[in-house]
Amino acid sequence: MSLFPAFLKLRNKPCLVVGAGEIAWSKITSLLDAEADVQVVAIEARDEVHQLATRGRIRLTLRDYEPGDLTDRFLVIAATSDRNVNAAVYRDAEARNILCNAVDDPPNCDFYFGSVVRRGDLQIAISTAGESPAVAQRLRREIDAALPADLGRWLADLGELRREVLEIHPEGEPRKQLLHTLAQRDVCSSQDCPARRLVRDAGANVNAQRQDYRAEQLAPDR
Repeated sequence: MSLFPAFLKLRNKPCLVVGAGEIAWSKITSLLDAEADVQVVAIEARDEVHQLATRGRIRLTLRDYEPGDLTDRFLVIAATSDRNVNAAVYRDAEARNILCNAVDDPPNCDFYFGSVVRRGDLQIAISTAGESPAVAQRLRREIDAALPADLGRWLADLGELRREVLEIHPEGEPRKQLLHTLAQRDVCSSQDCPARRLVRDAGANVNAQRQDYRAEQLAPDR
Protein backbone atom coordinates (compact mmCIF):
# COMPACT_ATOMS: atom_id res chain seq x y z
CA MET A 1 0.00 0.00 0.00
CA SER A 2 1.29 3.44 -0.93
CA LEU A 3 0.69 6.09 1.73
CA PHE A 4 1.00 9.86 1.42
CA PRO A 5 3.14 11.17 4.32
CA ALA A 6 1.87 14.46 5.73
CA PHE A 7 1.67 16.47 8.93
CA LEU A 8 -1.77 17.98 9.47
CA LYS A 9 -2.48 21.37 11.01
CA LEU A 10 -5.35 20.66 13.42
CA ARG A 11 -5.45 23.88 15.44
CA ASN A 12 -9.14 24.65 16.17
CA LYS A 13 -10.27 21.93 13.74
CA PRO A 14 -13.37 20.06 14.98
CA CYS A 15 -12.31 16.47 15.68
CA LEU A 16 -14.34 13.60 17.12
CA VAL A 17 -13.12 10.70 19.23
CA VAL A 18 -15.57 7.86 19.77
CA GLY A 19 -14.49 6.11 22.95
CA ALA A 20 -12.94 7.37 26.19
CA GLY A 21 -11.09 4.42 27.66
CA GLU A 22 -7.49 3.24 27.50
CA ILE A 23 -7.55 2.86 23.71
CA ALA A 24 -8.84 6.39 23.17
CA TRP A 25 -6.75 8.17 25.79
CA SER A 26 -3.53 8.55 23.80
CA LYS A 27 -5.50 9.71 20.75
CA ILE A 28 -7.31 12.37 22.75
CA THR A 29 -4.06 13.72 24.18
CA SER A 30 -2.41 13.67 20.74
CA LEU A 31 -5.24 15.77 19.31
CA LEU A 32 -4.96 18.19 22.22
CA ASP A 33 -1.20 18.47 21.65
CA ALA A 34 -2.07 19.54 18.09
CA GLU A 35 -4.52 22.14 19.51
CA ALA A 36 -7.55 20.50 17.91
CA ASP A 37 -11.12 21.20 19.03
CA VAL A 38 -11.96 17.81 20.55
CA GLN A 39 -15.40 16.27 21.07
CA VAL A 40 -15.54 12.86 22.79
CA VAL A 41 -18.53 10.54 22.66
CA ALA A 42 -18.52 7.40 24.82
CA ILE A 43 -20.76 5.27 26.98
CA GLU A 44 -18.34 5.74 29.86
CA ALA A 45 -15.03 7.54 30.32
CA ARG A 46 -11.88 7.06 32.35
CA ASP A 47 -11.18 9.55 35.11
CA GLU A 48 -8.55 11.46 33.12
CA VAL A 49 -11.07 12.13 30.34
CA HIS A 50 -13.59 13.43 32.86
CA GLN A 51 -10.89 15.72 34.25
CA LEU A 52 -10.16 17.13 30.79
CA ALA A 53 -13.86 17.82 30.31
CA THR A 54 -14.11 19.49 33.72
CA ARG A 55 -11.19 21.77 32.82
CA GLY A 56 -12.81 22.65 29.50
CA ARG A 57 -10.10 21.03 27.40
CA ILE A 58 -12.60 18.76 25.63
CA ARG A 59 -16.36 18.34 25.31
CA LEU A 60 -17.59 14.97 26.61
CA THR A 61 -20.93 13.35 25.82
CA LEU A 62 -21.76 10.11 27.66
CA ARG A 63 -23.97 7.98 25.42
CA ASP A 64 -23.81 5.62 22.45
CA TYR A 65 -22.32 6.87 19.21
CA GLU A 66 -24.80 8.27 16.68
CA PRO A 67 -24.12 9.04 12.98
CA GLY A 68 -25.12 12.65 13.61
CA ASP A 69 -22.00 13.00 15.79
CA LEU A 70 -20.04 13.28 12.54
CA THR A 71 -21.71 16.51 11.46
CA ASP A 72 -19.12 19.18 10.57
CA ARG A 73 -16.17 17.07 11.72
CA PHE A 74 -12.77 17.46 10.09
CA LEU A 75 -11.33 14.19 11.41
CA VAL A 76 -12.67 11.21 13.36
CA ILE A 77 -11.05 8.54 15.51
CA ALA A 78 -12.97 5.41 16.43
CA ALA A 79 -11.32 4.08 19.58
CA THR A 80 -13.82 1.93 21.46
CA SER A 81 -13.23 -1.65 22.58
CA ASP A 82 -16.02 -2.79 20.22
CA ARG A 83 -14.72 -3.42 16.70
CA ASN A 84 -18.26 -3.37 15.31
CA VAL A 85 -18.82 0.13 16.63
CA ASN A 86 -15.46 1.25 15.26
CA ALA A 87 -16.28 -0.20 11.85
CA ALA A 88 -19.66 1.55 11.85
CA VAL A 89 -18.00 4.88 12.65
CA TYR A 90 -15.60 4.35 9.76
CA ARG A 91 -18.39 3.51 7.30
CA ASP A 92 -20.37 6.57 8.35
CA ALA A 93 -17.31 8.80 8.07
CA GLU A 94 -16.40 7.36 4.67
CA ALA A 95 -19.91 8.12 3.40
CA ARG A 96 -19.39 11.76 4.42
CA ASN A 97 -15.83 12.02 3.08
CA ILE A 98 -14.41 12.56 6.57
CA LEU A 99 -10.97 11.20 7.38
CA CYS A 100 -11.26 8.39 9.93
CA ASN A 101 -8.97 6.08 11.86
CA ALA A 102 -10.39 2.98 13.54
CA VAL A 103 -7.69 2.12 16.05
CA ASP A 104 -5.91 -1.22 15.46
CA ASP A 105 -8.15 -1.99 12.48
CA PRO A 106 -6.11 -1.18 9.33
CA PRO A 107 -8.85 -1.94 6.75
CA ASN A 108 -11.07 0.66 8.45
CA CYS A 109 -8.56 3.50 8.36
CA ASP A 110 -7.96 6.41 6.01
CA PHE A 111 -4.73 7.18 7.87
CA TYR A 112 -2.48 5.64 10.50
CA PHE A 113 -0.84 7.02 13.60
CA GLY A 114 2.91 6.72 13.28
CA SER A 115 5.35 6.18 16.12
CA VAL A 116 6.71 9.68 16.72
CA VAL A 117 10.00 11.02 18.01
CA ARG A 118 9.70 14.63 19.22
CA ARG A 119 12.26 17.27 19.99
CA GLY A 120 10.40 20.57 20.20
CA ASP A 121 9.11 21.40 16.72
CA LEU A 122 11.02 18.49 15.23
CA GLN A 123 8.83 15.44 14.66
CA ILE A 124 9.93 12.19 13.04
CA ALA A 125 6.99 9.89 12.33
CA ILE A 126 7.42 6.21 11.45
CA SER A 127 4.72 4.13 9.80
CA THR A 128 4.56 0.51 8.69
CA ALA A 129 1.10 1.00 7.12
CA GLY A 130 -0.35 -1.04 9.96
CA GLU A 131 1.78 -4.09 9.20
CA SER A 132 3.77 -4.04 12.44
CA PRO A 133 3.31 -1.27 15.00
CA ALA A 134 5.93 -3.11 17.11
CA VAL A 135 8.57 -2.51 14.43
CA ALA A 136 7.63 1.19 14.25
CA GLN A 137 7.95 1.43 18.04
CA ARG A 138 11.36 -0.28 17.99
CA LEU A 139 12.64 2.17 15.36
CA ARG A 140 11.22 5.06 17.35
CA ARG A 141 13.17 3.98 20.43
CA GLU A 142 16.39 3.67 18.41
CA ILE A 143 16.01 7.10 16.80
CA ASP A 144 15.00 8.66 20.10
CA ALA A 145 18.15 7.33 21.74
CA ALA A 146 20.32 8.67 18.91
CA LEU A 147 19.04 12.27 18.92
CA PRO A 148 20.37 14.89 21.38
CA ALA A 149 17.96 15.91 24.11
CA ASP A 150 18.45 19.62 23.33
CA LEU A 151 17.75 19.28 19.60
CA GLY A 152 14.43 21.11 19.94
CA ARG A 153 16.11 24.19 21.45
CA TRP A 154 18.76 24.13 18.72
CA LEU A 155 16.05 23.94 16.05
CA ALA A 156 14.21 26.92 17.55
CA ASP A 157 17.42 28.98 17.46
CA LEU A 158 18.12 27.82 13.91
CA GLY A 159 14.60 28.79 12.86
CA GLU A 160 15.15 32.29 14.24
CA LEU A 161 18.38 32.59 12.28
CA ARG A 162 16.71 31.28 9.12
CA ARG A 163 14.04 33.98 9.30
CA GLU A 164 16.78 36.57 9.71
CA VAL A 165 18.58 35.25 6.64
CA LEU A 166 15.40 35.25 4.54
CA GLU A 167 14.73 38.86 5.53
CA ILE A 168 18.23 40.15 4.78
CA HIS A 169 19.52 38.07 1.90
CA PRO A 170 18.11 38.11 -1.63
CA GLU A 171 16.92 34.83 -3.09
CA GLY A 172 19.62 32.92 -4.88
CA GLU A 173 22.36 30.32 -4.57
CA PRO A 174 24.41 32.21 -1.89
CA ARG A 175 21.37 32.36 0.41
CA LYS A 176 20.63 28.70 -0.20
CA GLN A 177 24.21 27.72 0.61
CA LEU A 178 24.20 29.85 3.77
CA LEU A 179 21.04 28.12 5.03
CA HIS A 180 22.56 24.70 4.38
CA THR A 181 25.75 25.75 6.17
CA LEU A 182 23.79 26.89 9.21
CA ALA A 183 22.00 23.53 9.35
CA GLN A 184 25.40 21.92 9.95
CA ARG A 185 26.52 24.37 12.65
CA ASP A 186 26.05 24.68 16.39
CA VAL A 187 23.54 27.47 17.05
CA CYS A 188 22.76 29.05 20.39
CA SER A 189 20.75 32.00 21.65
CA SER A 190 23.89 34.06 22.36
CA GLN A 191 24.54 36.88 19.91
CA ASP A 192 28.24 35.94 20.02
CA CYS A 193 27.86 32.39 18.76
CA PRO A 194 29.81 31.68 15.52
CA ALA A 195 26.69 30.87 13.51
CA ARG A 196 25.12 34.24 14.33
CA ARG A 197 28.36 36.02 13.47
CA LEU A 198 28.39 34.17 10.15
CA VAL A 199 24.90 35.51 9.36
CA ARG A 200 25.85 39.06 10.39
CA ASP A 201 29.03 38.98 8.30
CA ALA A 202 27.15 37.68 5.28
CA GLY A 203 24.51 40.37 5.82
CA ALA A 204 27.22 43.05 5.97
CA ASN A 205 28.60 41.82 2.63
CA VAL A 206 25.13 42.00 1.09
CA ASN A 207 24.67 45.57 2.34
CA ALA A 208 28.08 46.56 1.00
CA GLN A 209 27.23 45.13 -2.40
CA ARG A 210 23.95 47.02 -2.43
CA GLN A 211 25.69 50.27 -1.56
CA ASP A 212 28.28 49.73 -4.31
CA TYR A 213 25.50 49.09 -6.78
CA ARG A 214 23.65 52.28 -5.76
CA ALA A 215 26.87 54.27 -6.06
CA GLU A 216 27.40 52.95 -9.58
CA GLN A 217 23.83 53.84 -10.54
CA LEU A 218 24.18 57.39 -9.16
CA ALA A 219 27.64 58.05 -10.63
CA PRO A 220 27.65 60.56 -13.52
CA ASP A 221 28.37 59.25 -17.00
CA ARG A 222 31.91 59.65 -18.09
